[in-house]
Amino acid sequence: MIAASAAAPTWIIAGVSTAGVIVRPWRLPEAVWAVGGAVLLVASGLLPWHQALLAIGKGTDVYLFLLGMMLLSEVARREGLFDWLAVFAVRHSRGSATRLFLLVYGVGTIVTAFLSNDATAVVLTPAVFAATRAAKADPLPYLFICAFIANAASFILPISNPANLVLYGNHMPALMAWLADFLLPATVCVLVTLGTLLLVEWRGLRAPIAAEIPHAELPFGGKVAAAGILATAVVLLAASGADVPLGLPTALSGVVTTAVVLAAKREAPWETLRGVSWLVLPLVAGLFVLVQGLAATGVVAGIADLLHHASEVSTASTAWGAGVLLALLCNVMNNLPAGLIAGSAVAAAHVPRVVTNALLVGVDLGPNLSITGSLATILWLTALRREGEEVSFTKFLLRGAIVMPPALLAALASLMV
Repeated sequence: MIAASAAAPTWIIAGVSTAGVIVRPWRLPEAVWAVGGAVLLVASGLLPWHQALLAIGKGTDVYLFLLGMMLLSEVARREGLFDWLAVFAVRHSRGSATRLFLLVYGVGTIVTAFLSNDATAVVLTPAVFAATRAAKADPLPYLFICAFIANAASFILPISNPANLVLYGNHMPALMAWLADFLLPATVCVLVTLGTLLLVEWRGLRAPIAAEIPHAELPFGGKVAAAGILATAVVLLAASGADVPLGLPTALSGVVTTAVVLAAKREAPWETLRGVSWLVLPLVAGLFVLVQGLAATGVVAGIADLLHHASEVSTASTAWGAGVLLALLCNVMNNLPAGLIAGSAVAAAHVPRVVTNALLVGVDLGPNLSITGSLATILWLTALRREGEEVSFTKFLLRGAIVMPPALLAALASLMV
């Protein structure tokens, strides 16, 4: 615990850093603000350097997970897998924008469930770009699917969101217990999000799209990338079932897939590595350090006491209130640090399982309100910028304000059944 006089500066630094991540003044990368705040905490003596190193170390599994997914995505992009998938999607939409929309939504749900919401942002977004270019369609209605379904479907399975692992820690429910708790809320959430997205984007779906485009053959490298992505899904399910951290298996899958493709083509790895969004890793590390600084102010102990006493008064009201409040908080400070704080508080408070489950719904689904609410959405933004597309905070918020609240309330209501 740090001195009370140091608590206010810690919160100010964390608040300014978080605001920088959200607003991106002068268009500086999000990582600059997160890392800058972390460095300032240590340099000012508010957080001892050894605690900062411990905080960075806590994110090792997340770094490895992201590394594997980004390698898979970059190899798939370079080897034409996304272009091939684009042709497949457009041909099966048969000139219907709505059919293409539903196809992308269905694929996004499956990718999120079995590969995680970060994979949807990293792997699916470039494929959707390619598909909309091939269909001569406005890309934004379809691209918003990648952002919203990445969070809406992220509690179908334990592996669907790294934040699930952060919140439950070493107390992750077994797969069947997870499905008993979350299958109905997740299904309701996915369907409600689909309905509101169709309502929001219906004008953009009235325009005709290309029905026939030339067939494309998938090259060897693209087949290897596809096999690597499918194998990664199997590996993640197996690792989750065995209660093994997901980071290392994902990283190994990405490295092996990349190595096989490069060896077959006799290429050096530099171009592939140059295409990876490396700034995501220091962004995550900075957020972990900021959370460590906030935890030292006593916020975790305070939240734990509040949850414990509130649960004793009314478990149902506490579950509702905690889920909604955490969902909103994620949009102020990002769901990764919010989930870390909530997970630590839950471990200390020993609350009923329904309260923890409601917090998980909040930390997974809440970020659908704003553009930097989750790491997956930040990865989605990075993929958009790479393709020359920009989505402003306001443009996302106008959609999120319609899409997120009904899905959140419906999911929490289903959780209480």
